[in-house]
Amino acid sequence: MFVPISDDNRLRHLPYQYVTVGLIAVNVLVYVFFTSGIFVDGLEPVAYSFGVIPAVFNDFRELPSQYAVVPEGMTLVTYQFVHGGFLHLVSNMLFLWVFGDNVEDAMGHWRFLAFYLLCGAGAGLAHDLVQPRSVAPLVGASGAVSGVIAAYLMLHPKVKVWVLVLWRLPLRLPASWVLGFWVVLQVVMVASTGSDEEVAWWAHIGGLVTGAVLVLFMRRRGVPLFDRGLVTATQPNRR
Repeated sequence: MFVPISDDNRLRHLPYQYVTVGLIAVNVLVYVFFTSGIFVDGLEPVAYSFGVIPAVFNDFRELPSQYAVVPEGMTLVTYQFVHGGFLHLVSNMLFLWVFGDNVEDAMGHWRFLAFYLLCGAGAGLAHDLVQPRSVAPLVGASGAVSGVIAAYLMLHPKVKVWVLVLWRLPLRLPASWVLGFWVVLQVVMVASTGSDEEVAWWAHIGGLVTGAVLVLFMRRRGVPLFDRGLVTATQPNRR
């Protein structure tokens, strides 16, 4: 498995990735204060109050009044900031940290924020479509991050990414290898496990598709796809 740790891809349009860092900060704060158990043991009520519950979303079941904190439509946004465990949080935020800054750079701050939330909403809807009667809350930023991954793969497939292979061996590989492997893994897991697993694989697919479509329209004017025009270092001619 590839674990990304950094990329060789400087910002071209923005001085700093404020939205990416802000999203990470909000996710971490929500986890620490509401679901980690450090201050309150609130994972279950938070998940049921702010997660996407397909059976409730589709009016097959009614949410108990103590959990009915926000309108069901709003949970397509709120679920993105709730994580069920430390590794769940860290893995999502690591991918967002490595790849989010350049997608934000390609779109601008506000369009990237809209892009991120729309990818998460698309992921939630995909999960809801596949499991319309599920009573398990969908939580986590994986769907939104999947959209970021799709956008980065379409924008910068040739950029080199530092990864840890099996959490130990550092390698510098093209983004197309690292993220392409991740995309293929999601498709394989959907095909092999179906929709009854603990991991919401269809939400990942929904986020990927949403991100791939939205980046076509939400990137800055003049920002190319697939690293067109990228100048790479070459060996000097020898005479």
